[in-house]
Amino acid sequence: MFQKRELIRVVHGPDGSITLDFKGKAPGRGAYVCPNPECLKKARKSRALERAFSCAIPDEVYEALEARMAEEAAHGD
Repeated sequence: MFQKRELIRVVHGPDGSITLDFKGKAPGRGAYVCPNPECLKKARKSRALERAFSCAIPDEVYEALEARMAEEAAHGD
């Protein structure tokens, strides 16, 4: 279990875009992903974000999540 501020929020905006929301204030439907690469791998394989938003998730969103997780891991030392 993670606290909400430790999770990464993915937002399906009113305009149909899928973006990352690091402040937790962007408008739209949100889904949270734990900042662990293994969690992201499981979510991608199980299509959890696709089910949460009822739409396809572009590869760029997954790539951005992976980059953010790598950035956080580098700063966490």
